[in-house]
Amino acid sequence: MTPKHVARRTLLAATIATIAGIAAWLINSYGQSDAAVSVAPSPLPHVVVSRPLVREVGSRLGFLGQFSAVEQLEIRAQVGGTLTGIHFKDGDIVHQGDLLFTIDARPYEIRLAQANALLETGNARLALAGRELYRAQALATKAFGTEQAVDQRAADQRAQQAAVDDAKAQIRDAEFDLEHCRIAAPFTGRIGTHLVSVGNLIAGSRAATSPTTLLTTLVSLDPIYLDFDMSESDFLTYSRDRARRQGGPPDKVEIALTDETQFTRQGTLDFVDNALNRSSGTIHVRATIPNSDGLLTPGGFARVRLVVGAPAQALLVPDAAVLPDQSKHIVMTVAPDSTVVAKPVEIGELRDGLRVIRSGLTPNDQVIIDGIPHAAPGVKVAPQDGAIRYAADGSQG
Repeated sequence: MTPKHVARRTLLAATIATIAGIAAWLINSYGQSDAAVSVAPSPLPHVVVSRPLVREVGSRLGFLGQFSAVEQLEIRAQVGGTLTGIHFKDGDIVHQGDLLFTIDARPYEIRLAQANALLETGNARLALAGRELYRAQALATKAFGTEQAVDQRAADQRAQQAAVDDAKAQIRDAEFDLEHCRIAAPFTGRIGTHLVSVGNLIAGSRAATSPTTLLTTLVSLDPIYLDFDMSESDFLTYSRDRARRQGGPPDKVEIALTDETQFTRQGTLDFVDNALNRSSGTIHVRATIPNSDGLLTPGGFARVRLVVGAPAQALLVPDAAVLPDQSKHIVMTVAPDSTVVAKPVEIGELRDGLRVIRSGLTPNDQVIIDGIPHAAPGVKVAPQDGAIRYAADGSQG
């Protein structure tokens, strides 16, 4: 073997040794890094906790109601004829006594003139019958007349008096028809659209004994009714509260429209039906609501709250902290050893974004109010103190 070959083999051996050393160093380094990573503890999830808020609240029942008009009317004519005028704009607010429709009055003016003429005729004949009766009586007292003639003249006078009375009745009848050729609003409210145009021949009836023409509709606005239904259990709760108060002042209800979060309107519950509906198991209830601004409209919906029972201490937590669990609800809490514990609770109504907890929590429980997605039962967490705030000036739910 030549010296040149020996040098090449020596260089190759040195290169192989160097590569092996580098590989060993890399393997050792990665092994140490993995060990360091596996040994380093993972950080605990952070959650915010707070004790339940303790407040004195009254028990409330919630319902969904629908508005209806206190007075609602189908306007129909009491006399028939040609419609000659419409004196309102569709959808306007009309006031009591405002003229709405006019009907051609000429046929009824003719009838009134005929009735007045009959009255004149009757008065003339009554006067003649009175004079003839006087003459017959005078002749009978002088033995120139008979009692039969006197009776006949007296009967004629009574008949003419009846004719006069009949003519007066016909005048009142004609005046009634003539007055009802002008149809006015019987109360203040919002008018609907006109259903008959000018020039149409409409049918009328005083006692609705024959078909009549519907002209329009009118509903009152202030106040307005709010109708809703109570379940049997809610009705029993309400009835027991009424019995406890022995009648007391009228029940007040709070109202929130569908686009409102606060119950800013109030009304008075003034009607409870006399029987439960057998098919639905509910009872109909009605409240009267002031509507001076005209915002509430018949047919619209609103949420209703009715306070029942005396105020009592209650625990409140954020509604987001209450989690559904099949048919139950749970609240995540943190134990003294920083372990997450799920507690089943019985919930009540919503108060200012806070949920009333009827049972399942104590005032000293540390409730998780933030970071709930990172909390699972049995997992250790890093709790941080927070606070639950109660907005006493508004109401939600």
